[in-house]
Amino acid sequence: MDYATRIAHLHAELGIPADHPQLIALPCCEEAVLLTPLGLDAFGRDQFAEPATAQAWFAMRDAAALEGIVLQIASAFRGVDYQAGLIRRKLAQGQLIDTILTVSAAPGHSEHHTGRALDITTPDSEALEEEFENTEAFAWLLVHAAAFGFRLSYPRDNPHGIIYEPWHWFHVPATAPLTA
Repeated sequence: MDYATRIAHLHAELGIPADHPQLIALPCCEEAVLLTPLGLDAFGRDQFAEPATAQAWFAMRDAAALEGIVLQIASAFRGVDYQAGLIRRKLAQGQLIDTILTVSAAPGHSEHHTGRALDITTPDSEALEEEFENTEAFAWLLVHAAAFGFRLSYPRDNPHGIIYEPWHWFHVPATAPLTA
């Protein structure tokens, strides 16, 4: 089964209409094939990213540390099946698919599939919460992340229908296209 067919089947299973606005606003994101270990995340889980992103992450994390800023990974690569599992759990809790898709990208449309997206946190903030924007770590990222090839994917009022995620940063290698 090719990737597009696999994604279409998952969307049908999860009740995501083919014309859902998120699917129109977010590009299809292929799964990374080659991944490099990043070490343990803030929750003690192994995390991975594609090699150029891993290299940029280590350089950015180390540069921040030199200024007394601690950057940690909260989440990195997530495959399509993992993303579908996140949505299944939320559906099982009684959440509506339209609500879920404001906080989670549909399978096949998550930047995490590419191995180039990192959810970043710091010890003085609850991971994956908007309060991250009030940390020194976020202020540092706003000033320095672009120098390492990272951009904030979901700012306030973004056109993708995803909530504001100050923790979600996408790596755009110098030789890569600007889309996911």
